[in-house]
Amino acid sequence: QAILVQASGTTGSFTSHPRLACQEMTARYKKSRHLRGQISNGRGRIGKHRKHPGGCGNSGGQHHHRINFDKYHPGYFGKVGMRNFHLIKHGKVIPAVNVDRLWSLVSEQTRQYYKEKTDKAPVIDVMKAGYMKVTGKGVLPEQAVIVKARYFTKEAEVKIKEAGGVCVLCA
Repeated sequence: QAILVQASGTTGSFTSHPRLACQEMTARYKKSRHLRGQISNGRGRIGKHRKHPGGCGNSGGQHHHRINFDKYHPGYFGKVGMRNFHLIKHGKVIPAVNVDRLWSLVSEQTRQYYKEKTDKAPVIDVMKAGYMKVTGKGVLPEQAVIVKARYFTKEAEVKIKEAGGVCVLCA
C-alpha cells in the first residue's frame, strides 16, 4: 500500500502513475525537437513567422478582413434605432402587489376590527407600502376595503368590487 503525494504535499489518492499527474507535454516529443536544424522551423522562408501579421484582435474589419466580417458577422458595424439622451432606467419600473396580498399590508387586528364593523371599511394605500399597481392574482376575502393605487388591472378591479370594496386612483 503506497501513500500517494499530491503536488501540494498532502497525502491522498491523486493518481496511480506519477508521470500522468503532470499535464505538460514531454519535451522530447514536441514538434520543435523534430524541427531542430531546419532553418525556418517549418514556418517558411518567404512569408516569415512574424508576431501579428494581420493586426491584433478585430483589426481590419472594414479593410483587409472585410470579407470575413461581411460573411460571418453581418451587421457588426453601424448603428440601429434612436438614441435616448438622459435615459432614466428606473422610470419604467412599476412595483405591483397582488390582490391576495393586499390584507398583508395592514395588521391582522385592523382586519378583525373591520370584519365586525361592516358600516366602515379600511383604507389600504399601496403607495405607502411602496407599490404602484394592484394586479388580480389570488382570492380576496369577502370583506369591504378601499384600495388606493396608481394603477389597477381589470381583474383586480373586478375582484375588489365583488368583495364590496372600492378602487381609488391616486397620482
